[in-house]
Amino acid sequence: MDKIKIKNLEVFANHGVFPEENTLGQKFLVSAVLYTDTRMAGRTDDLSTSIHYGEVSQFIERYMKEHTFQLIERTAENLAEELLLHTPGLEKIQLEVKKPWAPIGLPIETVSVEIERGWHTVYLALGSNMGEKEQYLRRAVQALDEIRECKVTKVSDFFVTEPYGMIEQEEFLNGALELQTLLYPEELLEEMHKIEQAAGRERVIHWGPRTLDLDIIFYDSLICEEDGLCIPHVDMHNRKFVLEPLCQIAPYKRHPVYGKTISEMLIDITDK
Repeated sequence: MDKIKIKNLEVFANHGVFPEENTLGQKFLVSAVLYTDTRMAGRTDDLSTSIHYGEVSQFIERYMKEHTFQLIERTAENLAEELLLHTPGLEKIQLEVKKPWAPIGLPIETVSVEIERGWHTVYLALGSNMGEKEQYLRRAVQALDEIRECKVTKVSDFFVTEPYGMIEQEEFLNGALELQTLLYPEELLEEMHKIEQAAGRERVIHWGPRTLDLDIIFYDSLICEEDGLCIPHVDMHNRKFVLEPLCQIAPYKRHPVYGKTISEMLIDITDK
């Protein structure tokens, strides 16, 4: 991905643990690497097709001056998030906040925090087999889109499917969606649990009836195996009710472990 670099932008602001730092202020140096696609700007010479580094620099200065944080870690984190939320075309950012006048009582050139943050592409499965099933699914899509750090970009049709596992229950309504998010997997999972709880979800019977079920199927090409969090979803390749709606919105998404696309996995399970 192409990069636009801003190096050592000087900003006088009021961040620090000590009260005098918040009152008197001090100098900070901010550097940013903006990851974006500059191809169109390079071919057309049109600034509107790229990221205006002057406007980004002004945004950084204004944000640093208008807010006060104790830690430069918090300063960097919030600034990176605001830039990603408010800069069209910005896919990822490397941000370094330097503090040349760090009050540690020792000769030091600078202290800094450097982070890398960006948008992640996530695919979720949705399901319901209690009450107003379609309403539960549509409310879940809306709730996900209303999370500040999330943008729902694609939603599949909803499919009527037979129960999986515990078969003596009502038919399910299942779907899938594509999501752009700044949240880490654990943070996204926490938000999903809140949405399920708001829908009255009770985790009583494994594979039992539920008002709303939300699962992370893919998070970029991440492979994660932890207690309570397995990405890609451990059994998604055996579940037609996951693959069918997912194939509508991401037929060529490739499983990072098995190497097959969604459409290929759907053909496999249909043939069986």
